Amino acid sequence: MLERLFQLQAHGTTVRTEILAGLTTFLTMSYIIFVNPDILSTTGMDKSAVFVATCLAAALGTLIMAFLANWPIGMAPGMGLNAFFAFTVVGSMGYSWQQALGAVFISGVIFVILTVTGIRAWLIAGIPKSLRSAIAAGIGLFLAIIALGSSGIVVANPATKIGLGDLTSAPALFAMLGFFIIAGLDALKIRGAILIGILVVTVLSILTGNSEFYGIFSAPPSLAPTFLQLDIMGALNTGFVHVILVFVLVEVFDATGTMIGVATRAGLIQEGKPNRLGRALLADSSAIVAGSFLGTSSTTAYVESASGVQAGGRTGLTALTIAILFLLSLFLAPLAGAVPAYATAPALLYVAGLMLREITHIDWDDVTESTPAALTAIAMPFTYSIANGLAFGFISYVVLKAVTGRFRQIHSATLLVAVLFVIKYAFFPD
Repeated sequence: MLERLFQLQAHGTTVRTEILAGLTTFLTMSYIIFVNPDILSTTGMDKSAVFVATCLAAALGTLIMAFLANWPIGMAPGMGLNAFFAFTVVGSMGYSWQQALGAVFISGVIFVILTVTGIRAWLIAGIPKSLRSAIAAGIGLFLAIIALGSSGIVVANPATKIGLGDLTSAPALFAMLGFFIIAGLDALKIRGAILIGILVVTVLSILTGNSEFYGIFSAPPSLAPTFLQLDIMGALNTGFVHVILVFVLVEVFDATGTMIGVATRAGLIQEGKPNRLGRALLADSSAIVAGSFLGTSSTTAYVESASGVQAGGRTGLTALTIAILFLLSLFLAPLAGAVPAYATAPALLYVAGLMLREITHIDWDDVTESTPAALTAIAMPFTYSIANGLAFGFISYVVLKAVTGRFRQIHSATLLVAVLFVIKYAFFPD
């Protein structure tokens, strides 16, 4: 049956290899079951329900990937988009989390349409490489300031806006320890480094009385507090235009880039040969819609899937294994509830560092490319908004290309996005 479903022999793999690859990928990306509830619960969402929604969205999205595309890629709520959801849309802009879920749903529907019609490929081809790299780096910086703030390492300062916190406090010390554990283990190529770091800090926090222990296993909590709670009509007001635009843009770049990169490494995309990229793109876009019903931010393909590919994963059986492990994780709710914010902060900070690698792909010798890219990355943490960073980048890119006479270098997709952001700030500033 497995051979018929996943064509193992044709891909030169075995059941054992695929299962081990699935386990490897799960260990490297399972930190999301602790991090995502911690971030989204800051909006007032029920943390236990978000935990369940995270596990179910990851499992469902990965199952779609397994059976529709037969690719070894894991899906789960994406880092960066969950921060945008919680800290910008709800925290800074003041919308309800129900409206934010509605925006995720709408962006998912748009994403499906863009994928089916081929517009997604047009967008990807049209957005400058420098801006794509800057978006990833900027989101990394945004995650970094969130992590440093939640651990107490960086605090508000009336004189300087931000300042250094008390490094002798328990949250700061635990966060620093967790970061060095994660970085050290990852440098040693140990699978699941991020997950191990989170668990070590959590256990030490419990043993020292800084965190409560609720147990490890239990029946899954109720999903009711977040299930079908999205407010679609509330997300259709004019203030949400740029929110939905940001969701769509980041989803397009993040998921597409990840899938192409991982699939290429696995030998699933070869020049002149048919591939299942179209099915994979449809799988990730439809998973976003499903996740919004469950009660979580946008689901996306995980770059950590590369670890499973490195371990030999080549088919959807790897993804099926990942999905099953996420379903089994539903029984770890007490452990997830015991994880403090300063235990997940090191994971955010480490992921932030990895995302900053993208700045090396920016052409720093061309001012019309580097300046918009720099503005994109800088504006995200300093305005505490991924949306503002995107706006600064796209608008400045079009302006600089225009004033230097390089009109032909402005792709229609880039121009369209820039115009939409200008309209947003001109007529809908709030």
